[in-house]
Amino acid sequence: MFPNLAVWLKLLLAAVTACVISYLLTPYVKHFAEHVGAMDVPRDGRRVHDHPIPRMGGLAIFLGFVLSMLVFAEMSTQIMGMLIGAVIVAAMGGIDDIVNLNAWVKLAAQILAAWVAIRCGIVFDAVSNPIIFSETTTIQVGFLAIPLTFLWIVGCTNAVNLIDGLDGLAVGVSAISSFTMLLVAIVVAEPNTAVILAALTGACLGFMPYNLNPAKIFMGDVGSQLLGYILATASIMGMFKFHAIITFLVPVLAMAVPLADTTAAFVRRIVHGQSPFHADKKHLHHKLLAMGLSQKQAVAALYSLSAVLGLFAVLLANTNVFVRVICLVLAFAISMLAWFFIFRHNPNLHTEHHEDPAGGKAPAPDITEKP
Repeated sequence: MFPNLAVWLKLLLAAVTACVISYLLTPYVKHFAEHVGAMDVPRDGRRVHDHPIPRMGGLAIFLGFVLSMLVFAEMSTQIMGMLIGAVIVAAMGGIDDIVNLNAWVKLAAQILAAWVAIRCGIVFDAVSNPIIFSETTTIQVGFLAIPLTFLWIVGCTNAVNLIDGLDGLAVGVSAISSFTMLLVAIVVAEPNTAVILAALTGACLGFMPYNLNPAKIFMGDVGSQLLGYILATASIMGMFKFHAIITFLVPVLAMAVPLADTTAAFVRRIVHGQSPFHADKKHLHHKLLAMGLSQKQAVAALYSLSAVLGLFAVLLANTNVFVRVICLVLAFAISMLAWFFIFRHNPNLHTEHHEDPAGGKAPAPDITEKP
């Protein structure tokens, strides 16, 4: 069930290499972003920062991830397809961080990246049977395999992008999601997928010191969309292909926070006759801020939620009783700590919405969605 020492060492080196490269390159990426004009200027009440801050920091994540992959991953058609798709998404995101591309242009690039991945064999042809007492554990999707794979990849790509609204939120949640699926990939004996996720986790961790509140640089679309794309494709390569009841639930639980928030946002906007890409201030992190939490507290709360759901994903994937007990204990401990330090003793917490930032009562979060 667990890999040998050589595999553990490879995973550690992949993560550390990506982390160091991402960390060391971020200051240079910051200067580059300033030079090309990739700046987030607070022109409206939706931003909390009072001065321009560089974006495009995700370029450091991209370089750390790709360089680590080239050294430690065993290249295959699927991995090459994933990397080519990642280049497409990162290039589109970088351009968008400079010139603000139309939402439909970005969607077209995401579809192209998904098509490349699918053409290289990253596709799932079955989903778990939701009727857990049925003898049939999976349902073959047949001709829906490609459309559903498109939907999964594009949906996850946008999910991470849409939660990138507070300092450190998207990169931290992505790191937790990636680490969760890394543990599951180890459990189901997928060492090459584990290398992908180890490199992604390391790249995220290397960037986080610059992105935590108060952020020195934002990762921009080049980072948020890249993270969603890699998480989506890696989950197909490492988990969906195992036709068991847990396989669909694992990546869904690992990315539950961005997926749930994005689904709610799309439904909300369509119901109100708006474009699904229309920016608003009704995301989950906005609601936490309106309850009285600070940026750091809101981010900590969503980190905790992601970690708890991730632990349940690991629990589902593991049959070892000891590991399951550890997961349950950790999930309970994280939940209690989050409640005690974030909610229970927060004197500002209440259920009423604060006044609009224009009135000076409460700051509005910075969000990367563009009108």
